Amino acid sequence: MIIALGNDHIVTDVKMQISDFLKASGHQIIDVGTYDNTRTHYPIYGLKVADLVRDGRADLGVVLCGTGVGISTAADKNIGIRAALVGDVASAKYAKEKLNANVISFGGAVVGEHLAEDIVAAFIKTEYQATAENRKLVEKINQVEQDNTDQHDNPHFFDHEMNLWSEGYYHD
Repeated sequence: MIIALGNDHIVTDVKMQISDFLKASGHQIIDVGTYDNTRTHYPIYGLKVADLVRDGRADLGVVLCGTGVGISTAADKNIGIRAALVGDVASAKYAKEKLNANVISFGGAVVGEHLAEDIVAAFIKTEYQATAENRKLVEKINQVEQDNTDQHDNPHFFDHEMNLWSEGYYHD
């Protein structure tokens, strides 16, 4: 299976642990970054993972930031993406089994290293159960999507935000 990974600067070490874990389990990894601890802007990496999953270049995505909230929200803002922020194995299984989540997120700063591996493993191993009820849930989710074609595969989509970041506008 091809898994896309994305993260912010706060949890690069956790992302590398997950990457190593997935490779050892036989999966191919597309690591979109970030690759070090230099301060960065997490929506970039949420979008990169979402693009790979949406376009079928990756089967699933895993995104993480300090809490998982910001990067999961960024990933989830894309057509065809059902990103689930989880903090435990039961939620990861539910997201995949019932809602056909294709991107999982968790907080690398709040989830322990062994639990992080358990969450990712459960997400990948769980199969979507395409019951009539689950299909209705997924269809309702899909109906609220609205596409912004300017953002997909656009390397300049975040230029304005990056300029603001460089000027010290963001303080998170």
